Amino acid sequence: QAQLVESGGGLVQAGGSLRLSCAASGEIISTYVMGWFRQAPGKEREFVAAMRRSSEYYANSVKGRSTISRDNAKNTVFLWMNNLRPEDTAVYYCAADQSAAGTYSPLAYRYWGQGTQVTVSS
Repeated sequence: QAQLVESGGGLVQAGGSLRLSCAASGEIISTYVMGWFRQAPGKEREFVAAMRRSSEYYANSVKGRSTISRDNAKNTVFLWMNNLRPEDTAVYYCAADQSAAGTYSPLAYRYWGQGTQVTVSS
């Protein structure tokens, strides 16, 4: 059973950057599908980015501004976000699954972190 802990959120001005981290324990996640999702107040949880083996997937809203990466030695996944916009404000969640039949759906992921708040001021 994997435990995921996110960190790196905070308050940033529009145009700024953040690096979110997701540290895993309990399982070696090097072969897992790892995803990042976000949820703004009053909205559904939405896909942000995922990594399946060496393939990367991004939501159109963050494509070109975000990069997902994995450090297998540290059992950690990162989400780099640049040129942040106020509409990026949300709680960001890390997710993991051994197979994640649907890369873009939160229903496909078994393990979740507690989330980290990202607030972008205009």
